[in-house]
Amino acid sequence: MPVARTHCVALVGVTGRLVEVEADVGPGIAGTHFIGLLDTAISEARGRVRSALINSRFAWPDARVTVSLFPATLPKRGSIFDLAIAIAVLGAAGAVPAQRIAAPMFFGELGLDGRVRPVRGVLPAALAAAGAGVRMVVVPALNAAEAALVPDLTVVPVASLGELVGWLRSGDLHRLPVVADAASLSQDADHIERAEHSEHAEGTQRPDLCDVAGQPMGRKALEVCAAGGHNLWMLGPPGSGKTMLAERLPTLLPPLDQEKALEVSAIHSVAGTLPPGRPLLARPPFVAPHHSATMAAVVGGGSGGVVRPGAVSLAHRGVLFLDEAPEFAMTVLDSLRQPLESGTVTIARAVGTVTFPARFMLVLAANPCPCGLQGTVGHPCRCTPAGRRRYLDRLSGPLLDRVDVKVKIGRATRAELLADRHFVETSATVAARVRLARERAVRRLAGTPWRTNAEVSSSALHRDLRLPDAAMAPLRRGLDVGTLSARGLDRVLRISWTLADLAGEDRPGQAETSAALALWLGVD
Repeated sequence: MPVARTHCVALVGVTGRLVEVEADVGPGIAGTHFIGLLDTAISEARGRVRSALINSRFAWPDARVTVSLFPATLPKRGSIFDLAIAIAVLGAAGAVPAQRIAAPMFFGELGLDGRVRPVRGVLPAALAAAGAGVRMVVVPALNAAEAALVPDLTVVPVASLGELVGWLRSGDLHRLPVVADAASLSQDADHIERAEHSEHAEGTQRPDLCDVAGQPMGRKALEVCAAGGHNLWMLGPPGSGKTMLAERLPTLLPPLDQEKALEVSAIHSVAGTLPPGRPLLARPPFVAPHHSATMAAVVGGGSGGVVRPGAVSLAHRGVLFLDEAPEFAMTVLDSLRQPLESGTVTIARAVGTVTFPARFMLVLAANPCPCGLQGTVGHPCRCTPAGRRRYLDRLSGPLLDRVDVKVKIGRATRAELLADRHFVETSATVAARVRLARERAVRRLAGTPWRTNAEVSSSALHRDLRLPDAAMAPLRRGLDVGTLSARGLDRVLRISWTLADLAGEDRPGQAETSAALALWLGVD
């Protein structure tokens, strides 16, 4: 019996699993049968593939066509399998050489007229293919730049099924390929820097820390958080600059290295949010969901067996900003506690369990009361004390216990704005100090799984990085009077190391631990 085999990739979260696509064209009652634990989109592929072949002037086999996707126990979803199924059927029917379709992988959705349409998740699929030793993938033309980010992988972009079949029949491997250039990937940060300088020269306005005048404490808090990877809570009235500060935090963070850039880009590929053109996300992402966002939108989820990454995963290696944080549903806020600790989020559904990366910096912004006017001059607050407590109590103690830096942001007076103009620094200036501080932390943490102070475990803080008694004195007093919890102690110690890195010190002293304690207790 004529049987043809090719390959595709099934995505489970952002992890790709190889799938062997087999097609058998044999005797029996004419019909098309799909097997292999398929969802509705793949079951409907029989109609799309048949119409695409006929409209591309290829005959549909007048026989019994059986298509199997192996392993049969792996759930398979989406239209990414269309192109592989079509090529396997053509190979089984003898329309293309079966030996030429066995090695490459085929990704893409087919239109009824034979066009090859782009799909989500091509980057993680290409990464899985390269990890399995595959050296060539065939993708929709609009996904070619995304797949070409994977080093040592030959990418064949196709716009139509007829074009692909012509290439397979000719055997000309130099007709369509786009070869991924690993050097271009490693130099992507340089391209971004040059683009930023070009935009600045053309007068394009980009967020810069020097735009935020009158908030020296807020700017210092951003610098500390950027240097150590700490979470931040800002409390202040509307118009005080909380959102402006949060939006400028990514400008202080160093660019992502090659491995992290691919990791972040793969998540956005699955979500369908990769930018056109050059799809590598070499800058830390900034994600700011609206306070009406649901649990699925923030944490991730979906229906019908399709699980999509949420805001916590889209902010992986970057910043998740929750403006008007008390307005979020309490269940949504409390759901952040687990990813803040583990750096991942696991979503369980009847069809299986999916784990997404979610290691992000959390920035919370809140008004001091529902009306936001408490403490402002000339605008009396009409909220009751009980109303104020209920409003801020929506941010639970366990959640705030996982936030390292807490700072009050007040409205700056005219005199404060004018005076502070002489002390503001650009994002580039502060980012240089952040980079040096992070380099010191990396050298100190060499040989460990951690790269920033915020990631260091509690056992390492009290064993390998134990501070002398003199430096611990302010923290012991906080533990004695109850203003500092055991988890809070670890948070303060991490901030102390970050302050020491920013100051160029080998280890924190009493000045750093006292300043760290003040940042931890900043809004009390």
